Order: sequence, then C-alpha cells, then structure tokens
Amino acid sequence: MKIILASDHAGIPMKKELAEFVTALGHEVTDIGAQEGQAAEYPVYGRMAGEKLAAGEAEWAILVCGTGFGISLGANSVPGVRCVNCTEPYTALLSRQHNNSNAIALGARVIGIELAKMIVDVWLKAEFEGGRHARRLEMLEMYYE
Repeated sequence: MKIILASDHAGIPMKKELAEFVTALGHEVTDIGAQEGQAAEYPVYGRMAGEKLAAGEAEWAILVCGTGFGISLGANSVPGVRCVNCTEPYTALLSRQHNNSNAIALGARVIGIELAKMIVDVWLKAEFEGGRHARRLEMLEMYYE
C-alpha cells in the first residue's frame, strides 16, 4: 500500500522511525515533511496529508505531532478523510474495523516509539467490517455535501 507520512517539528524523530518500520512491512512510503531543522505547523502538514489522501495519492496516512490532536484536526478538515488520534492499539483496531479510518495520528510527546509501532502495525493489518458500519459512514458522507 502507498502511505503518506507527515509531521510537525515535534513529530520528526518518530515519523522517521515509523517510515523505516512501515517500509520494512512492505509498504511504499512518501514523507511529505516536515524535515529536520524546519519549523513546521501541524495544521499545514495535516491538511496537506489530507488533501493528498483525498486526491488518491495514497491509500493511508500516518501523521505525527506533539499530541496527535492538532495534526488530526488538520487532516480531518478535508472531506473524505477519517483520521483518528490513537494512544493505544484497541482504538486503532476499531477505527479501521468500524470507521474505516484512512489516517492515523500519533503524539510523539504522549507515547513512545515501540507503542507507536504497535499501534501502526495493528491499524495497518485491520480491515473494515462493512455492514452496519458502512451505513454509518454513509451518514457521515452526507455531511460533506
């Protein structure tokens, strides 16, 4: 799968390690920034990742900022993006199974890298269950119209 990675300045080290981890799992990674030494605002990178995701440039996005909240808000400002901020694997699992999340946000100042890898691994392997959950997603899509 093609996966976009993005972060603000606080998330750069975690994003780099996750890029290596996700690549080792066999996924194609595109890092859209920020880079070392670059001041970066989470709304800019969250929105940029969301736009690329909505345009079909990748199937999923992994986003990192200090808490995960800010960058997820930026991504979720784009119609069709369903980004969830995760601090543990169970939320990541259900966000894919029930909400068909296409982006995940992590807080580099909240969780460690090993937990981040565990969350990403669970999220990447989970599958959308459809059924009653598909009906609920259709309801959300109506709000974008």
